[in-house]
Amino acid sequence: MIEAAMIWNEPNNKSHWDPELDPDWALYAAMAIEAADAIAAESPNVTRVLGGISPIDPVFMENMKGRGVLDRVEAVAVHGFPLDWNLWKVDEWPAKLAEIEAVTPLPVWVSEVGISTFGADEVQVWGLKRTAELLVGRAPRIQWYSLYDLPMEWGATTRHKEAEGSSYYRHFHMGLLRADGTPKPALTEFAKWTPAVGLVQWFHFEDPRLDDAVSWMKRLGVTYVRTGLSWADSFRPNADAWFDRMMLALDDFDVTVTFCFTPEHRGLAPHHTSPPAVSGEFAAFCARMMRRYGGDARSLSAA
Repeated sequence: MIEAAMIWNEPNNKSHWDPELDPDWALYAAMAIEAADAIAAESPNVTRVLGGISPIDPVFMENMKGRGVLDRVEAVAVHGFPLDWNLWKVDEWPAKLAEIEAVTPLPVWVSEVGISTFGADEVQVWGLKRTAELLVGRAPRIQWYSLYDLPMEWGATTRHKEAEGSSYYRHFHMGLLRADGTPKPALTEFAKWTPAVGLVQWFHFEDPRLDDAVSWMKRLGVTYVRTGLSWADSFRPNADAWFDRMMLALDDFDVTVTFCFTPEHRGLAPHHTSPPAVSGEFAAFCARMMRRYGGDARSLSAA
């Protein structure tokens, strides 16, 4: 059911990992190694991927290499949003990939790339086309973020929220579909690039969009999808039932799961960006999820 397992999301981004608690990423590196080993022990055929980095930073990748993390994974990943958040142009995508390829021989996946309609729908149409022209055939994985706009009432998973100004509000306009499910103009352009380009869709706990999302992805010709299994959500009542439902719904796709988000009561600080307070607990969560979903979906009862 799981084709690839990604260890955290944007570990070099302070919206997802607290640099004040782990300024040199030593704690992240140790956690990532434990998680990679746990994933390999449970599902040796599943590709292990370093959490997609944002910004694209070869110095951070050198750090992970020096700490031995890259010896435990089979691919690395980058995230890029040059028309919304990054301080570089969309045409620089090949150069950005080359920066990481100069550090490691591992495949470099583009596990998130997207363009918002914050300014205009037409910007997303043009940007999607240009991004696909630059990346298809250049990167082994390209996953567009995202299928749906994020409903404003849900809030984005980031540290500073409204204090970020337009940088925060752009989170809500990244979809090919509006929050109400109606298509944007870029949806037609996206369909021209499948199956070479896949999708990223984060599903909130008991997300009502799940079945509609699966239907849309099949209609669009999508064959591979990236989503998340949240360690924090695993402590909610009926968490496994929701995880089961989500993973079964995605069974027809090649799925990359991203393991991430520290439960407030299990971190050094009470926040999803915190390193775990107890070494090994995140790896144990990854191992349990791989036992449950690393093989045939019909084996869930044996988890």
